[in-house]
Amino acid sequence: MLSIGSLCLSLGTTPKPLKPSKTPKPIRKIYATKAMAGSNPKQVSTFEFRDLMETFAVDVKRAENRPLNVPLIAPFTIASSRLDKVENVAIRIELSDGCVGWGEAPILPFVTAEDQSTAMIKAREACELLKNSSSMKLGLVLERVSEILPGHEFASIPIVSSAEAAELASKYRKQGFQTLKLKVGKNLKEDIEVLQAIRAVHPDCLFILDANEGYKPEEAIEVLEELHKMGVTPILFEQPVHRDDWEGLGHVTHIAKGKYGVSVAADESCRSLVDAKRIIKGNLADVINIKLAKVGVVGGLEIIEEARTSGLDLMIGGMVETRLAMGFAGHLAAGFGCFKFIDLDTPLLLSEDPVLEGYEVSGAVYKFTDAQGHAGFLDWDNVLWIKHAYQDIKERRLPWPCQCLAKLRVTTDKPGKRVISAVNTCSTTAFNLNV
Repeated sequence: MLSIGSLCLSLGTTPKPLKPSKTPKPIRKIYATKAMAGSNPKQVSTFEFRDLMETFAVDVKRAENRPLNVPLIAPFTIASSRLDKVENVAIRIELSDGCVGWGEAPILPFVTAEDQSTAMIKAREACELLKNSSSMKLGLVLERVSEILPGHEFASIPIVSSAEAAELASKYRKQGFQTLKLKVGKNLKEDIEVLQAIRAVHPDCLFILDANEGYKPEEAIEVLEELHKMGVTPILFEQPVHRDDWEGLGHVTHIAKGKYGVSVAADESCRSLVDAKRIIKGNLADVINIKLAKVGVVGGLEIIEEARTSGLDLMIGGMVETRLAMGFAGHLAAGFGCFKFIDLDTPLLLSEDPVLEGYEVSGAVYKFTDAQGHAGFLDWDNVLWIKHAYQDIKERRLPWPCQCLAKLRVTTDKPGKRVISAVNTCSTTAFNLNV
């Protein structure tokens, strides 16, 4: 899963001193997406980045990686699997001129080849390479790192019951969301029931369906037929069939667009520029979903250029990542202005926000500042302490009433003194431990 894109480094960020953790405002809206249909894309070329790769010299002073463990509000369920907690990898790189880059590698073991421990080893290899290398051009840096982090691919938002779906849809309606992205593909009958439940409480909402490879071609078409009977036309149908079922993908795309007026997006099927060219040449999809953790920054830029040349629409998405990775992807999307669909809401799944500063969230709108880089960063020391605190509590090395943890935060009120603050899932009681 690790790729050069999943590092999401912004080397133009002015370094900021590590400071005590503060409690960010919680992000409130979950499982919703903002479809940017009807926008007027800017014509931005990727030439400037290619030129930068040949002229910009990178001289790394420090590079290190640490676990980035963040609790989920609820289990993350898609068609093929379930994630109970986020265990990503955070990376910090400092150049000799003081510029700092922050990165995040998302880990989904059921989709990728790595768990966190394996990812930590590979990230450490990349960091050691950077620290031990003399100054070199950015293009060579990316080439050398990509040899260590070759990349795989991934997935996105949970499947819930009809009752839960209706409750969420009602909540989002009150908050002003008009477009809901819904995970489907696990059970055809239940998917239809969920869609009906949402429609009952939010009759005017627009749908994006994401099957995460869960359907056979005939099942995907059956879903569209049922929705047609309900008077519902999704604005997008994402990855309806298995990633390697190219014929099935093309068949669903042809029927979806021709009979129901629904665009189909390739996500898991597009893992490289070669895949993108195959999709374009065979007219296998109407939209390509770019995820930087899957194709990398350079790969993403190549696919953007190829898709725009062919007239294919673009979507940008993410894995279960914090605002660190999503901020980078958001800046890329805002800078190019060519993405018809924006799906960067995975931080809304997290019960804690470990990222300081960065972009601001207001409902379905992300507001970016004019700060250098993506402006988001981690309290680096406390990232490590949180990992140790979780482990100590789980192994009973710290006194704790139970092992049901919902939230865990480490704060510093005095030099050299940290307070572990957590909330149990089985009670509303908060506990503090001085360590």
